[in-house]
This record gives sequence, structure tokens and C-alpha cells, in this order.
Amino acid sequence: MVKRIDYDKWSKDELIKEITRIKSTTYGLVWHRDLPEEKIDVLINPDARTPSEMFPNEMAGKPFPVLKESKTKAIQADNSKPVNILIEGDNYHSLAVLNFTHQASVDVIYIDPPYNTGNKDFIYNDKFVDADDPYRHSKWLSFMERRLKLARNLLKENGLIFISIGDEEYAQLKMLCDEVFGEQNFRNSFVMSRVKKNIQEREYVRSLNLGHGFVLFYAMPQAEIVIPTRYHRKEERWHAFDAPGIRKTMEYEIFGHKPPKGRHWMFEESKAKELIKKGVLRPHPKTGKPQYKLEASDVTRLDTNWSDLQEGDSKWQFENGEKNIELVKRMIQMHPSKECTVLDFFAGSGTTGHAVLQLNKENGRRKFVLCTNNENNICTGICYPRLKKVIKGYSNGNGNKVEALGGNLKYYTTDFVEAGPSDKNKRKLVNESTEMLCIKEAAFDIVKESEDFKIFKNADRYLGIIFHEDAIEDYKKAIKKIDGHFNTYVFSMTDDPHTAAFADVKAKVTLCAIPEVILKVYREVFKHD
Repeated sequence: MVKRIDYDKWSKDELIKEITRIKSTTYGLVWHRDLPEEKIDVLINPDARTPSEMFPNEMAGKPFPVLKESKTKAIQADNSKPVNILIEGDNYHSLAVLNFTHQASVDVIYIDPPYNTGNKDFIYNDKFVDADDPYRHSKWLSFMERRLKLARNLLKENGLIFISIGDEEYAQLKMLCDEVFGEQNFRNSFVMSRVKKNIQEREYVRSLNLGHGFVLFYAMPQAEIVIPTRYHRKEERWHAFDAPGIRKTMEYEIFGHKPPKGRHWMFEESKAKELIKKGVLRPHPKTGKPQYKLEASDVTRLDTNWSDLQEGDSKWQFENGEKNIELVKRMIQMHPSKECTVLDFFAGSGTTGHAVLQLNKENGRRKFVLCTNNENNICTGICYPRLKKVIKGYSNGNGNKVEALGGNLKYYTTDFVEAGPSDKNKRKLVNESTEMLCIKEAAFDIVKESEDFKIFKNADRYLGIIFHEDAIEDYKKAIKKIDGHFNTYVFSMTDDPHTAAFADVKAKVTLCAIPEVILKVYREVFKHD
């Protein structure tokens, strides 16, 4: 890890010299300095080595990021299918919370970030970055670095990540991703057609390439990559019909040729005649010597030219979004599991969610997590309505009914809990932390609740959350009346794992660790009790 520079100890002359040097570099001041300009909560530290180090110990009064469910927007269309998640809010806050709920549990990430064309497509510090901004690339890199570092924590060791990008930041993004995901994990970049509207809206031309965009593809060390079927090819292999050695029964004339000296044909004459009739033994087109067709092999290659598909269009419409969906489907299908978790933290109009639902309709139980802000009502006015329509079915512009894809959706917004001790903060922290643990365990159906604990159920087990250690005995009495296994979380003021307290029910209880960061805030809020 690069050692940070302590500028507080520098003289005025040294600082002036450093600023002059930085201003002369390609990417500018923001990319090189210690503290990024972006206005973000002070508790979220993107340079942490692990999520458990993401927050300092001194957090009194500091806001802590959480998720709050919008229950009226939940969609429950099929209880037999997995629950998908849509998060409205700044994706940096969303990624911070997902580090509590989805650490090392995401299989596929696909994002289509702002391309930073200078045409008002990228906002930094609440301002558009234009083409003439001397720190344009630097600001974009700072913006992306923080998010990609948080996203890296979410990927499994066999995970895949795909990132759409244009000419403007392709080179810079490649270097950044090499650093974050490992240069050795880069697999390739794909080329695809650009949406015509996006080309026409560009106000300046600095490249001859106006027709194509790119997708950077990284695969983690243990990844198994499935090559799309369209890249499977059957290749015919023709082999010389002679073999070394002398065998008198296999030294006959065929196609006007005898075996070369010291060699014989592969089969006896009667067998050779059968092969000729079947078309797998023939004279070589040029030499006329007998040539034997081996069984066709299935040769697999991954073509990086995806020009049959288009990059994402931020203003999706139901009638013209199919190519976007096919692009995302192709990438998701490169992961071998049909039950994988797919994350898109620049979700925009929701194409990634739509693609997952379509794939599940064909075959599978994949889940998606989408994160998007609500700029220009993109979440509430486009993304959410789109997902709702395709889950439940809808009528298109021609009045034709489109079949429902089915599925379930939970809608969350990013929120904050002040870490100062107060009754309001206590209630909010417990409630929102409960929701995050439900997301972590994919358990949303309430079975039993009291002031001291709650019990939820998912497809194959139960989730128990105990709000303070004094309630352990009451919780145990409750679970003894229920058949099943319980993943149990205990909020505690100490580091005691409470193993001894659950000794009498250890066969039906798995004690799980509440994320350390949540516990730190819990202890800060409740420390004066």
C-alpha cells in the first residue's frame, strides 16, 4: 500500500513546489493528493484494507450508513423465487452498506459508469465536469477508485466483473482496475456498437472511433468462465491415413497410392471401403493421398468483437432496450452458476435487473442487487416502474400484453444513524441493522417479534436477532417451540461470543458474528445505558 504523505510538516516553499509539480501532471491535483474533494461521510474510508477497518473508533455523533426499507414498494409475485434488491441513494453509501451484508458474496458485477465525455454526463462535488476542466480525468478517477475498492470487497474469489467504458477514460480505467482487481486478473476487453443517439450528442471529436464502446473484463483467481454458446465451433480434423510399422494386411492400394515405406494404413481394406462410403476417408484435395476424418472436436474461443450488441443507453424504453438486455445476459451467462448474485451499482434504468429476470424465466434462480441515485427520478420514475412491469407483466405501446417474468423485489433507500447516544438513535440503529441482517441472510418473513428479539424465516432456515444479551433466555424458549435451524445474531456490549449461553440448544443454533462496524456503533449508541 502506498504510504501517505504528511503535508502538515511541509514548509510553504515545499508546498508551492509540490502544487506546481502536480499541476503539470496528466491527471492533476485531485488524483494525487491525500484527501479527495468529494463530499462523503467521514466514517466511510475507501482505503481500508478490510470492511472491519472501515470506521474509526472515535465515532461519537458521526453518521453511520444504513438501509431503510420502503415497504409499500415491495413486490412479491412468487414466493418460490429469490428476493431481489433495489437501493435508491448515492452508490458510495450503498456500497458501504453492502460491505456489511454482501462481503465476498457477489458472483458477477456489471456497471456502466459515466463515460466522462465532457458533455455534462459526469457530476463531481455537485457540479458537472466539462471538457475544459484541467482535472477532468483526475476527478473521474477519484470518483471511480473509491467505489471500485468497496466493490472489490464484495466479489467472491471466483467472481467476475464487467465495466462498460468509452474512449475518454478507457486507458485510465484499465490502469485503475489493474491496481484494484489485479493486473493478472484482467481477461480481455470487448468491443460493442455505440448507441447512435450517444454518438450524435457528442459536442466534440477527438477520436476517429465514434462507432464503438468497450467492456473491461476481470475474473478473480478461482473463476471458472463459461464461453457463450455462440462462440462454440465444431472443427473438422483430417489426419494422414498411414501409421508407422509394417502390417501386411494393411498394405493395399487406395486412391492410387500405396503406404509409404515402413508404414501401413490405419485399417484393413474392408474397413477402409466402409469409411469411404461414410465420407470420412477421402483423397487429400492436393496430394490425392488418403486422408482420414477424425471425430469433430468442440473448439471454444471467446471473440472480443461484440459488435452485434450495443452499449447501454441511459434513457431506456421498453420497445428498444432488447439489445442492452442481451449484452448483460451474455456477460452474466459467463458465470457457471444459475443461482449467482449479480450487482450493478450504476443501475440507471434497471437493464441488469431486467436481464436477470429474463434469464431466470429461461432457467435459474439468480438474484440481483441494483444501486442507483434518483437524479432526474431515474430510480422512482424509470428503474422501479420498469422492474415492476416486467415482474408483473404489462401492455406495450401497441397494446400487446407482455408476459410477466415473475420474481420478488425489496426497495431500500440509503439512510444514516447518528452515533451519539439517544433513544431515537437506539431505535433507529436496531431497526435498520435488523433490516441489513435480513438482507445478509435473505430472510424477510417475520415469524415472531418482541421488544427484545425478532425471528425471521427464509427458504431453508430461520434468522434470529437478539437486541441485547439479557434476552437470550427468552429467545431460547421461543426457538425451542419451532422446528428448524436458527442463524443467530446477538447485539452485545462485550466481545463474549455467548457460546456457553447457547450450549443447551447448540444443535439448532449457529451463532453468527454481527459485522464489527455495526457493533462499534451499537456500543457507542448504547454505552450510557
